[in-house]
Amino acid sequence: MSTLVLVINSGSSSIKYQLVDVESGDPQASGIVERIGAQDGRVTHKGPDGKHSVELPVPDHEIGMQIVLSQFAEHGPVLDAAHLTAIGHRVVQGGSLFDGPALVDDDVLAKIKSLSPLAPLHNPAHLQGILAAKHAFGSVPHVVVFDTAFHQTLPAAAYTYALEKDIAQAHSVRRYGAHGTSHLFVSRAAAQFLGKDVAELNTIVLHLGNGASATAVRGGHSVETSMGLTPLEGLVMGTRSGDLDPAVLVHLSRTAGYSIDQLDSILNRRSGMLGLCGHTDMRDVNAAADAGDEDALLALEVYYHRIRGYVGNYYAQLGHVDVIAFTAGIGENDDRTRAGALRGLSALG
Repeated sequence: MSTLVLVINSGSSSIKYQLVDVESGDPQASGIVERIGAQDGRVTHKGPDGKHSVELPVPDHEIGMQIVLSQFAEHGPVLDAAHLTAIGHRVVQGGSLFDGPALVDDDVLAKIKSLSPLAPLHNPAHLQGILAAKHAFGSVPHVVVFDTAFHQTLPAAAYTYALEKDIAQAHSVRRYGAHGTSHLFVSRAAAQFLGKDVAELNTIVLHLGNGASATAVRGGHSVETSMGLTPLEGLVMGTRSGDLDPAVLVHLSRTAGYSIDQLDSILNRRSGMLGLCGHTDMRDVNAAADAGDEDALLALEVYYHRIRGYVGNYYAQLGHVDVIAFTAGIGENDDRTRAGALRGLSALG
């Protein structure tokens, strides 16, 4: 009997995947399709015959999934229905409709689609990945795991917006958070690394990728997180603004005539690091900053400043912090960002 599970994370600008033997816990293959939507996309696949990387255009997530399948066909291992127990998919927004994993069927797909307004960069991408995988492996069970599930433990004071109560309740307006699967795993991995029981630790997890979020974890449970109703709230991101005075939208609508759709596009697709300096990839931002680009230098300082504000807030909320854990592409690989994010925080201990 097969014990292989293919895990797929169709993110806003990338597709990460790993083939795992769940009995042993050993990965059999892994890879990433990066810079989706750009001409200089890249796919990296690590399989039985080593690591392979190639640059190629990746216009959208559907093409990205086709590239993933082609990497298995070309470099192995063999990937077909007979060798798979299940395929797992990460989904950012489950709203109040999902508080745990779900087996994919038409109803689940419809619900994920209905939640797209709460995660306009993510849920549509997840759906493309799920549908492409189901097309390739229709006889294999597909399971979705929701980023919002981990944040179901947020206290009411943390998830409630100070809006008119009837309006908020009628439209399910509250903070749901995101990146929960990552924050859950990393908080436990940090405890294991330290040789501690996660129930005894207060942890701040910083998930820093093209999307970015911070979460305060007390005893293994999420008690505060930076993303809100949608993944737009919180830290500065690749193309997303993060925290913003809501009156900015009113001002732009009244004085410049921007429509709701235009404002949505500005905040989700044209802001963040892209809006500040013209780059979405932190490697490009760092290179521009090293070349003396003043916009890139300012963008980095804005990025670090926002993170430090959340770290300080979470210190106060938790009372004390045992560990700060970095994860995701930037958090794991960019020591410059880690140093900038923690600069000046030594007084906190």
